Amino acid sequence: MKRYKNLSGNSGVLLYEAGADCIHIRFRGSDGVYVYNYHKPGKRHVEAMKKRAQEGKELSTYISRYVKDNYADVL
Repeated sequence: MKRYKNLSGNSGVLLYEAGADCIHIRFRGSDGVYVYNYHKPGKRHVEAMKKRAQEGKELSTYISRYVKDNYADVL
């Protein structure tokens, strides 16, 4: 997994890994890795999350605002 750039300095996201149809995210203070995929929460959200992860900004805000607890799995 890659360390999230966290350009704002106060993100809840610590690490991420983007796949072809998914993104895995580890949040600060969590032992689990959250899986978001094209099935849940859907392609539009996953692609938006991958873009924000790569840019290093607004990923946690996007998840809080639009995705919430709509993840596919926790590993």
